[in-house]
Amino acid sequence: MAEHRDTAPPALEIRDLRKTYDNKTEALKGVSLRVQPGDFFALLGPNGAGKSTLIGIVSSLVNATSGSVSIFGIDRFANREAAMRLLGLVPQEINFNMFEKPFDILVNYAGFYGVPRAEAERRAEEQLKLAQLWEKAQVMSRTLSGGMKRRLMIARAMMTQPRLLILDEPTAGVDIEIRRGMWKLLREINAQGTTIILTTHYLEEAENLCRNLAIIDKGRIVEQGPMRALLAKLDVEGFVFDIEGCLPAPLPAIEGVKLQAENEHTLSVEMPRNMDLNRVFAAFQEAGITVRSMRNQVNRLEELFVRLTGDKAVAA
Repeated sequence: MAEHRDTAPPALEIRDLRKTYDNKTEALKGVSLRVQPGDFFALLGPNGAGKSTLIGIVSSLVNATSGSVSIFGIDRFANREAAMRLLGLVPQEINFNMFEKPFDILVNYAGFYGVPRAEAERRAEEQLKLAQLWEKAQVMSRTLSGGMKRRLMIARAMMTQPRLLILDEPTAGVDIEIRRGMWKLLREINAQGTTIILTTHYLEEAENLCRNLAIIDKGRIVEQGPMRALLAKLDVEGFVFDIEGCLPAPLPAIEGVKLQAENEHTLSVEMPRNMDLNRVFAAFQEAGITVRSMRNQVNRLEELFVRLTGDKAVAA
């Protein structure tokens, strides 16, 4: 099976892609990117970095100036229709008819792509159940919650059974509980064999979901590779400690360690990755600080992003 994957064409291969708009703005400056079949891939970058232009070209919404794009070995420019049959796109904006029912939205969407009615209805039931929306299949879509509308967008894109699914900030504006529910849905879709490319400003999301990533900045790919390998480049890690009682003032001084009180009961610690954590606990004990619990700070990807792009507002 592994041998087959090695010889199979990439799910997405981009070579030296360039886009210059009429106002001479260079949105893409020779982007090259490869996403393997079955991957869960993150495309990250600050606003204006070129993510939207890149997705627009791949999904045939934007014309490229030069370069090449292939989807599972099919040239997107020379054979657009065949390539687009393999692609599903979930845009950031909710763009379905709010006065249609979810079931009808999915069936009608499939019909646009030539799926027979009976098969479309079968797929609609399957996708609504996967998205945990079957009980809402016959209500007006405008009555759905924000999270349900996002899941409906994903279900609609899956109606054509795409081999590659691109999601442009699918959890923007939803709370963490809804976001985690959507993570579960996306993991299930990926586990069924669909390759997923995700753009997101929630860096925790990329770290939790994606196995590989690329970071784009000012129209160029500044880093790409396995998530773990990129995170391993960081030489600093962070922890959050919940403290019994109140923190002392001043906080203890530990060489090479940065301590910051988040509130009177919570302390964040930043330390070199190779430092023995027991040194921190010993200093706490000496200062009379009793730790009730601790957890890792989920900020490693954000730190890497800032280092590579110099952009301090990555989560804006």
